[in-house]
Parts: sequence; structure tokens; C-alpha cells
Amino acid sequence: MERRQRGVSPGLILLLYQISQVGLQNIPSVTLGVLALNIFLFLNPLRPLPEVCLSVSEALHRRNWHRLLLAPFHHADDWHLYYNMISMLWKGIMLERKLKSIWFAYTIAVFSVLIGVVYMVLELLLVIILDDPSYEMNCGVGFSGVLFALKVLNNHYNPGRVSTVFGLPISSKYACWVELVAIHLISPGTSFAGHLAGILVGLMYTMGPLKKIMQACTVSLAYRNSGCSSKFLDN
Repeated sequence: MERRQRGVSPGLILLLYQISQVGLQNIPSVTLGVLALNIFLFLNPLRPLPEVCLSVSEALHRRNWHRLLLAPFHHADDWHLYYNMISMLWKGIMLERKLKSIWFAYTIAVFSVLIGVVYMVLELLLVIILDDPSYEMNCGVGFSGVLFALKVLNNHYNPGRVSTVFGLPISSKYACWVELVAIHLISPGTSFAGHLAGILVGLMYTMGPLKKIMQACTVSLAYRNSGCSSKFLDN
């Protein structure tokens, strides 16, 4: 993986312009914080991309677990950052208002790590099924896996809507799957496993046990903290 050029670039400028058009006062706090963190780490990466990207080889075999935390918040180039953060902007505005800021922040934190774990499981399955150890070396960065999970949540909380995928009207029920395939066909270099991991984690939350597990982990804290209400657990 080549390290992208640092500094102000067209994608970053356009992103900042789009954010200014929406207005900082109109962006919920957690969504704004995620945007700021990704932009900051694009301009000031903690480590070179080859040292933060997530792969089975690096994270599992060499036990570089810090990559689970760093990979989602680093991007390959300015346009990678732009498309991911524009998507985060709109999904975040809708979902943070629905879920409330504390739960939304908790959800993003859990998703960021869990999607990385699921991604590695998928890559390991490909190694076994295809008998091709090269999949252990696939190294990914970026927030797109989390965005696919958030898209599943957004469609869940807004059923019956029609989404536009590359100009085509698609029922929101199938939009994630259509977008998954379309992106891979148009940009074969993108991480199919990373995007699929996001969808699977989103489904684990909306249709599986993940939401209840997350709630169970916060019950004692919620009851100890008088500032937490039942709304925190009833999303």
C-alpha cells in the first residue's frame, strides 16, 4: 500500500466546503467529532499507511491489534476521505438524532472494532475456501465498513424508502447489497470483504444479538449514572 500525499488537496477542500455549506451548528456533536478526527488524521497520520492498515497477517499473526483501532480512521487519499466523510455527514445527521449522541458514539466505537474482526474472519474464510494465502496479506484502511453498517441501520429505522445507487432507484431493503456489488465492479481495488463486514455487523445489530449485548454491557453504568435515562437503552 502506497502512502498518499499529505497536505491540502482537492478532495479535502471540497469536503470542508460541503461541511461549511451544511453549517457546523447543524451537525450533531458526535458526527462532527468523527469528521474532525478523520480529517485530522488525514493531515497528521499517526503512522504511515502500511503500519496502520488492517490485515490478517499483521493484526492476527503478528498481533498488531492496534490496527483494529487505527485502520478505520486513516484514508488512502483525499478522495477516499471525501467520499467517506460526505457519506458520514448525512448518515450521521440522521442517525445521531434518532439514536441520541451517547448511544451513537458507543455504536460507532463498537462497529469500528467489530467490523475489523469480521473483516479478518472473512479474509480467513477466503484463504480456506480458495486455498489462497494471499488473502491474509490484503490490507485495508478507511471508514467505509462503518458506513455500510450505518447504512443498514438507517434503512432499518426508515423502512420503505427508495435509495439512489449510482442513479438507479433501489428499495432501501436491498440498497446495501446493490451498492456492495456495484462499488466492487466499478472499483475492483476496493475492499469487498471490508464492505461486506460492515453490512454483516449492521445486520447483527438490527436483526441479531449485537444491540442487546451492547445494551447489557451498559445497564449497570446507566443505572449508576443518574444522567442516563431509559432512552439511552431503548434505541
